[in-house]
Amino acid sequence: MAGDARGLRRCLLAGAVFAVCMAGTTLPTPLYGLYQEKFGFSELTVTVVYAVYAFGVIGVLLLAGNASDAVGRRPVLWWGLGFAAASALCFLGATALGWLYVGRLLSGLSAGLFTGAATAYVMELAPPGGASRATFVATAANMGGLGCGPLLAGVLAQYADWPLYLPFVVHLCLVACSAALLLRLPETVRERRPLSTVRPQRPGLPSRVRAVFGPAAAASFVGFALFGVFTSVSPSFLAQSLGVHDRAVSGLVVALAFFASTAGQLAVGAVGVGRSLPLGCAALLAGLALLAGALRWELLPLVVLSAVVGGVGQGLSFRGSMAAVAGAAPADRRAAVVSSLFVVAYAGISVPVIGVGVLAGPMGLEGAGLVFIACMAVLVSGAGVYLLRRPVRAAERGRAE
Repeated sequence: MAGDARGLRRCLLAGAVFAVCMAGTTLPTPLYGLYQEKFGFSELTVTVVYAVYAFGVIGVLLLAGNASDAVGRRPVLWWGLGFAAASALCFLGATALGWLYVGRLLSGLSAGLFTGAATAYVMELAPPGGASRATFVATAANMGGLGCGPLLAGVLAQYADWPLYLPFVVHLCLVACSAALLLRLPETVRERRPLSTVRPQRPGLPSRVRAVFGPAAAASFVGFALFGVFTSVSPSFLAQSLGVHDRAVSGLVVALAFFASTAGQLAVGAVGVGRSLPLGCAALLAGLALLAGALRWELLPLVVLSAVVGGVGQGLSFRGSMAAVAGAAPADRRAAVVSSLFVVAYAGISVPVIGVGVLAGPMGLEGAGLVFIACMAVLVSGAGVYLLRRPVRAAERGRAE
């Protein structure tokens, strides 16, 4: 029993470290308006600054996503915390736009290192028989951390002094505490190899996976694109169109989407992978419709509802997609297939968001948002119809993975 308690405590501590790192990646969200005022850049620039993060994540996932399997979990997490601290320092010392680009890139490198390594670490530190609880801890740490970032920054920017500095000072302190926690946790990889043995992971799709991968990738792309819009331009829309200048409220709206995603991911274990994918597509479509209504009639309650409903849809569809493609893939190609899904998902964070920024100039945020919603609705509707006509059966083996 003492061993079980120690294992659970270690699992929770690793989850806390995971959450701190992920919170740093969304910390600037409610602050972009202040940076626009300080440096005088456009809405397009906001979306590009945000999207640079995704390129960092994709690069790490492809080049070193499996590094922790070779060199150990803790060394990779140390590097992740180092990049997180360097990112915070870039934002603290930002005197020009270039610092924001560098800070976002470093944040993406940090998230890319943590995504796989920290998830595996949390699972491995769990006591025997605690896999289900460890899955909950990893999911809550990942998405909950992403949600806490804008909430923390929004509250500090609204109710404390130095809004462009204090959030990053607080995060640096949290990173230092996380480093201290990591010192107390054991390494879980027993047979370690030199870093030189790590090889880039080449995305690949065996023929047996392709029928599952198409709709799963489309749903993941739309879910991440919805998150990308919420975390990049929703604060500007709230301020410019709805007159909501309270940064704590802006941070809370974004946080709700991530918290709802956590709930959606946890629900996959109850509804099953086969049903979670079409249900997730339906919820994403509903979230897009609510966001369209919010843009058309400029109603804050519809923005909040779209964040919650869309977040649940993203959680259902993404965890269902992961289980579906992993369950359909051969064991020796599983890592490559999952990497391919992550690449598509993070492309969803970057490409459509930049498109919104490009259109925002001539069309305004509302018009650009409606074009985005129409394109995403076509994608997710097609995926949902396909899944209803050809249910994912191979993925049932991955139920609640």
